[in-house]
Amino acid sequence: MPSLKALKNRIGSVKNTRKITKAMQMVAAAKLRRAQDAAEAARPYAERMSAVMAGLTAAAAGSEGAPRLLAGTGEDRRHLLVVLTSERGLAGGFNSSIVKLARQHAEELLGQGKQVAILTVGKKAREQLRRDMGQFFVHHVDLSEVKRIGYENARDIAREILERFDSGEFDVATLFYSRFESVISQVPTARQIIPAVVEEGQAGEGASALYDYEPGEEAILSELLPRSITTQVFASLLENAASEQGARMTAMDNATRNAGEMIDRLTTQFNRSRQAAITTELIEIIAGAEAL
Repeated sequence: MPSLKALKNRIGSVKNTRKITKAMQMVAAAKLRRAQDAAEAARPYAERMSAVMAGLTAAAAGSEGAPRLLAGTGEDRRHLLVVLTSERGLAGGFNSSIVKLARQHAEELLGQGKQVAILTVGKKAREQLRRDMGQFFVHHVDLSEVKRIGYENARDIAREILERFDSGEFDVATLFYSRFESVISQVPTARQIIPAVVEEGQAGEGASALYDYEPGEEAILSELLPRSITTQVFASLLENAASEQGARMTAMDNATRNAGEMIDRLTTQFNRSRQAAITTELIEIIAGAEAL
């Protein structure tokens, strides 16, 4: 059984840990509000952009002049996986759930005999995928110095993706991130961004009115498609930022509760040990007095 001094030191250590986790929970709660507002504010713009793109692509798809970002390369052999995670841990299963989804997708593609390349954004993606898929890495984007995600960060990532597509390095690009739903719910999501995919319902929404485009749809798409990819990357980064803070807030709340329960158990053990020590001393005193 641990000594009284050891139990006292351990109780003090757990109390210090609880102070840290409580502080981290409060910081995450403060950051969550701002990150959630940014993610929710970006959704209408991203959804409307998708609707406009859907109307344009419905008219241009299949035409000989359709941009490569829409029509693709005509193959489905080389895949680029863009995995977005955080730079820091202590966020529960937030990072590992995104990495797990990306790893499963990569393994499926490899099992079909296709080529896989991985572009990581955030230190945790690189750390977790490097062990078994490091040979597929092509680039890493470090955002550790970025205090607040901005559109320029998404533009840099999108430029990297587009340059690799233009140079013929891949046929299909897919984003992996976590969509924020609530503090306790963040959904790992995979979204194909190249070639552009029109989701069901968007084509009808975008084509609900008839327009005459000047210049033609193909020329407009050539300008809008790169911006659409940047918008999707930006929205995914914002969703990730909100998901990270929500997951960290929940994880630190659980850690604080667990620390409190451990303190209670250790305190009970300490009191029992002290009581046993006092009882032993009394018995020794009484026995000594009787011997005299």
